[in-house]
Amino acid sequence: MRLAVKIALGALVLIGAMYLFAFPARTYLAQKQGIAVQERTIAVLKAENAKLAAQRSALQNDATIEQIARQEYGLVKPGQQAFMVVPSAGKPVERAPVERKRSAWFAPLEFWHYL
Repeated sequence: MRLAVKIALGALVLIGAMYLFAFPARTYLAQKQGIAVQERTIAVLKAENAKLAAQRSALQNDATIEQIARQEYGLVKPGQQAFMVVPSAGKPVERAPVERKRSAWFAPLEFWHYL
């Protein structure tokens, strides 16, 4: 056989080997990486589900609901009075002077800004 035919046949065998081994191996590795990402996502979601289940079971208790209502919403039971502590009106807070932007006398006449 000639040398050119041997080189062409070798190239054909090499390309065939790539299709048989290299491309499926690359696909396999990509799928394996995708599975690892999804497993990490599942682990995070399971932890979040466990946390939410604990919150749900805590909210089944009337005492917990009452505590949240008092702390976050300021609710009181009938017959009780709510008091709010406000800061003292001691020394007034000094504010920095506001520098106003001066505009030209014809600025109100520039109607194209409003179009």
